[in-house]
Amino acid sequence: MSTNESNLLALLKQGNKIAFEQLVATHRTQVVQTCFRFLLDQADAEDVSQEVFIEVYQSIKAFKGQSKLSTWIYRIAVTKCLDEIKKRNRQKRISSVGKLLHLEDIANWLGGGTRPDKAMEENETLQLVLEALNTLPDNQRIAFTLSKIESYTNSEIAEIMNTTTVAVESLIYRGKKQTGEVIKRILKKNNE
Repeated sequence: MSTNESNLLALLKQGNKIAFEQLVATHRTQVVQTCFRFLLDQADAEDVSQEVFIEVYQSIKAFKGQSKLSTWIYRIAVTKCLDEIKKRNRQKRISSVGKLLHLEDIANWLGGGTRPDKAMEENETLQLVLEALNTLPDNQRIAFTLSKIESYTNSEIAEIMNTTTVAVESLIYRGKKQTGEVIKRILKKNNE
């Protein structure tokens, strides 16, 4: 933990509101983007990101500093997103569809760029691919998203998911393999 982060953490644990505002200003964009990549809905992402910072504020005194503050915040964001998905009974989603299909508009959008036009969203192939991606178990989807979209290292993902690096490698491999096979079948069927 850096000196700046240690100082910020000390102020946060004392209930310093300016330090908390600084924390929110520093991490808000990333948390909203992370939530959006899981929920695929901007309003839901905004709502859940607020819940994330409420949780951070309420739990900061219990944070022991065994990981980076940003990793801890990210772990809360992932947990809140999964809770939201379960609460609303949504199908499983994954945000790597653009990169998997090499569709620049979608990859740019998922990377925080501009949203594709409505025609792109209604594209039947895209809907089929999203359905295929929904077949991934939660743990594979999370590991795959953290690795391929968020560019976290396997050790950081292991810390976020509270598992081993070897388990993360396996989850990413299986997620990539399963997703690739399903997408190939859909594309082959559409080209017949």
